[in-house]
Amino acid sequence: MTTGGDHIPEQQPRRSRLEDLWVLVDPSPESLPVGKPAQTAKPERAAQPLESEDARLRTTRRDFAVLLGEFRRTAVLVPLDGNGDLWSADQNGVRWICAFSDEEALARFARARGDAGREWAYRTVLGARLLDVMVPLLPGPAGVALDAGSEDGGMLFPPVAGIVPDAVAVDLGGTR
Repeated sequence: MTTGGDHIPEQQPRRSRLEDLWVLVDPSPESLPVGKPAQTAKPERAAQPLESEDARLRTTRRDFAVLLGEFRRTAVLVPLDGNGDLWSADQNGVRWICAFSDEEALARFARARGDAGREWAYRTVLGARLLDVMVPLLPGPAGVALDAGSEDGGMLFPPVAGIVPDAVAVDLGGTR
């Protein structure tokens, strides 16, 4: 699609990965945590039968469950901050533990931050331990950001039921 004859492609507003994941949990636009409706379907997809949308949603949920299972069973690298604690970052009121699938992903992140010249201390931690043990220890809503700074954008494991313990899942009213 182009605009105004100048042949510049029209940019669609980009949703965050957190919004994409939130839609998997509760697809109603009113449920989005940022208070704005998501683009849940492109116009050409909206005309498809409801069963096709349901099948696509089931497939997406199944694919995410496979990714989540792989993450839970995998040892990831978590950089340490100056105090020797797991490094985390705050984004829109959610504390994200930064984890990386390998040293190359951590190196890309360091380069993106302009910190490639320093030594990065890290710990190897199972994804399940991050989600089940470390996330509940953080104050407020928390999740895990895997491979931040990667070309593909990495993956977010937000503080919602089925990902983190129910007691800290924001969609179940978990608070601290």
